[in-house]
Amino acid sequence: MTISIIIKSLNEEANIARAIESALRAVAPFGGEVVLADSGSRDLTIEIARRYPILIVQLADPDEACCGLGPQLGFQHCNGDFIYILDGDMDLQADFVATAMRMLADDPALAGVGGYIREMNQANLAFKARAKRGASQRSEVAREVDCLGGGGLYRRASLQSVGYMSDRNLHSLEEYDLGKRLKLKGWRMHILPDHAADHYSYTLSTAALLLHKLRGGFFLGQGDMLRAAAASGYLQQVFGDVRAIRYSLAVLAFWSLVTALAIIAHVLVLGFGPALVFGMALLALAVVVAAVARNHRGLVSGLNSVFIWHVSAVGLIAGLLRHRTPPTTPIADVVTHDAVTNLANYRAAAAE
Repeated sequence: MTISIIIKSLNEEANIARAIESALRAVAPFGGEVVLADSGSRDLTIEIARRYPILIVQLADPDEACCGLGPQLGFQHCNGDFIYILDGDMDLQADFVATAMRMLADDPALAGVGGYIREMNQANLAFKARAKRGASQRSEVAREVDCLGGGGLYRRASLQSVGYMSDRNLHSLEEYDLGKRLKLKGWRMHILPDHAADHYSYTLSTAALLLHKLRGGFFLGQGDMLRAAAASGYLQQVFGDVRAIRYSLAVLAFWSLVTALAIIAHVLVLGFGPALVFGMALLALAVVVAAVARNHRGLVSGLNSVFIWHVSAVGLIAGLLRHRTPPTTPIADVVTHDAVTNLANYRAAAAE
């Protein structure tokens, strides 16, 4: 049984050495390979990565970069019986990989196994919320889940059974999509309480992270997801599973109703005009912000949440209108470092 660890990267010069070294330690007991799937880094990521005995493959067109492309790009080039997906800003725990391998070997019906991801940076509201959510969801025992958020170790046969690993069109929610497709084929996934990886992520402020997501097309993900779900046969489940989509639809419904009332008020010349309608709408939003702020114990958090709901609503529409490439279409790529993984030589060189 061999392992392929796919590391997704984009401008990760501060973290990539740690991620690669942790991946090499994890595959050492089993044999296998580390594949760096890079989406067009413009910093020193590739230069640093070339120091290691790994395969490096890059997108031929960096403008295509999105969350769903990275895993599939690596999947095109890996050969392991089991495949781990690791972000370029993570530090993988080798002990977890060994545990996950044993579970997959013992249970042929398991498609994948994930674990607890420890958030190392909490410089903004999004990462603070993610760390809090991860801690609250951590269980003391293994449990079955619908998807492996944050990465996990997958059985290659399960991925082949659903046609492709990651939908190349998705700007977010790619792990959820994979999980739903695997479940539809009868596969199961487990999440363990074991520590799987440390996640360092961006040290950006809340505003800077929002701008980064806007530039990267992250908010197109909900529209992408609805189209992917319709194509794969789980559209109805999405509305119950993905709360963010429900929020976006509620925002769209709210402003559609407000606009309709304003038009009616203008056309029928009722006792109130469009200005009053929009004024009442803004008042209603202020009440929502106050309620969210009270729940999150902070006005900034309340404003941030409501603002993101609106940005996501616009992104949902834009994502629905985007051109969709068939997910099984091969991704154009360039192999930039075709070194054969030789862990024995790597350890010998490191010991000198």
